[in-house]
Amino acid sequence: MEITGIISAIVIGIIIGVLGRLVVPGRQHIGILWTILIGIVAALVGAAIASALGVADTKGVDWIEWLIQIALAAVGVAALDRTKAAHR
Repeated sequence: MEITGIISAIVIGIIIGVLGRLVVPGRQHIGILWTILIGIVAALVGAAIASALGVADTKGVDWIEWLIQIALAAVGVAALDRTKAAHR
């Protein structure tokens, strides 16, 4: 992977992570770095799922792919928040 691909993954991960965090109701007790990491993973996994479903490359904006990625990020944020809350 080239440096531009890595930078793109980080930027998209930040956006996906923040949007996923906004979807989860209430206050989350995880840091911004965890949010970014969850967003990066959600973006990569969501892109793979969208590709497998055949909706990754559409004309215009890939709304379905974005929705999959945001949903995965929301699940990841909620899961990590609950895990951290259980260990307090």
